[in-house]
Amino acid sequence: MATIETFQRTELKKTNPLFTMLRTTVETAFYGSNMHEIANLSEAYELARTSPGVIVTDMPVQETAQLGLPEDAKVLVENGGKIVGRTAKARRYAGEDKEEDDKIMGLVRDVIFQNRVKKYHKATAYVGLDEAFMVKAHIAFPKGYENNLYSWLLNFQWANDSYNDRYTKSKPYSEGDIYVYADPDWRHPDYPMGLAYFEPDRNVACILGMQYFGEFKKGTLSLAWGTAHRNGYVSCHGGLKEFHLEDRKRVFAFFGLSGSGKSTLTHSKHHNKYKVKVLHDDDFIIDLADGSSIALEPSYFDKTQDYPADHPEQAYFMTVQNVGVTKDVDNKLVLVTEDIRNGNGRTVKSRYATPNRVDKLDSPIEAVYWIMKDDSLPPLIKIDNAILGATFGATLATKRSSAETARQGEKRDQLVIEPYANPFRVYPLLEDFNDFKKLLDREGIDCYIINTGAFLDKDITKDVTLSAIESIVDNTATFKAFGTGTGLTYLEVPGYEPPMDSAAYKYLVKVRMQMRKDYLVNFNKENLEFPLPDEAIEAVDQILNAIQ
Repeated sequence: MATIETFQRTELKKTNPLFTMLRTTVETAFYGSNMHEIANLSEAYELARTSPGVIVTDMPVQETAQLGLPEDAKVLVENGGKIVGRTAKARRYAGEDKEEDDKIMGLVRDVIFQNRVKKYHKATAYVGLDEAFMVKAHIAFPKGYENNLYSWLLNFQWANDSYNDRYTKSKPYSEGDIYVYADPDWRHPDYPMGLAYFEPDRNVACILGMQYFGEFKKGTLSLAWGTAHRNGYVSCHGGLKEFHLEDRKRVFAFFGLSGSGKSTLTHSKHHNKYKVKVLHDDDFIIDLADGSSIALEPSYFDKTQDYPADHPEQAYFMTVQNVGVTKDVDNKLVLVTEDIRNGNGRTVKSRYATPNRVDKLDSPIEAVYWIMKDDSLPPLIKIDNAILGATFGATLATKRSSAETARQGEKRDQLVIEPYANPFRVYPLLEDFNDFKKLLDREGIDCYIINTGAFLDKDITKDVTLSAIESIVDNTATFKAFGTGTGLTYLEVPGYEPPMDSAAYKYLVKVRMQMRKDYLVNFNKENLEFPLPDEAIEAVDQILNAIQ
């Protein structure tokens, strides 16, 4: 089995590293008499369909037989309140603050005790879609939140007979199953935004006072990513695709925050110029030993704003959150998706939206693209060494979308740094730096920055971005030095030539590079136990010194 589900009685002792206070408290709650085990996806659908506030549209779910749903299943809608995005401020990690840990553990015990009189539903799914990496995950929601539980089972791989059999044959890891306990109704004055409390190396979380589905999806993924990282994989928040050429296959990975364009780049058919296979557009892992990659989820948690009425992509919606509903000319309930009700309308969309979908790619990855929205950079930059590539990943500069609640002091269009486009990391950033440096040091792999925003005052269109990628696929790209001695070259794109003889432009580049250096320096001051290596700061200094 992939993760540890049962233990011999002789192992149930205080010295067993799995059994910590939080892990034991949360897992024990799953065996209470108030817990009802969901038998299959059809039962989850029926519970969600009749859950308070859920809207049953007149839009049929496609491919119901393959999904394990009732033949007449419809797209379900559930809307939340004020919060319609992830709330990073609510996250806490066991071990960060001993005093707060003691306080939170008391709160967790109180929550579980008080909820003993509430009916709960629990369910099991798998994270990781290949026998090389499968983690069993369990989640529990109180009655009234059946649509979140149903969406969770759709988003991950529910434990059907086929996957149960695959799991028994999968590679074993010395890791515990994932357990996530939820109580969206919880309120506490000390945690007005809610509380998401994680003990990552024990694969356990308690998510309280938060109803947005993305918290439960990314909370589960955070623990699975941590498990993969501890076992020789690079954990990736991005998209990955394979181009099939006449004489070879080329695997490219795109790393970016929600709204950066990673899904667009991952799913693009390039006007049918190539045969393409898609692994996933949001999360996957890369084996550091051989460069192969595995998808963690079958489905997609996608923004709906780009899919208006009658858009063909709506055919693959299964559940939808935080959108409007109206009646069409035939008096049928349909969606209003263009973020009119609120920002960040979302759908759990089935894998069948991508006919060329695969769950594992054996071909080693050949290119990493850091997706940024930094107007000092031309459409495509090539980075010439692994240290500099890992450093730019650690200082990935972009703009937040409505997918995440803005952090204190941030504006929505403000340029911010989010290392490796992954705000869900549950281990030290230093370890990601080392993993990506090792990955980028593999023979035959290149690293690029791709700007999907604007260059100076000129927007970079989707066609320009796709053409840039196609020039790499076809080996027709022509690069020029981005200054002397920077370790960077830029793709020649008509209309986007960097004015390297302009003092104003060079000043802008230096400001943006200094921003990255300042981030690294400040990070190390605040993370004395696990600072990033001096070579990262020296890599940025190399560019600052070269741009004169």
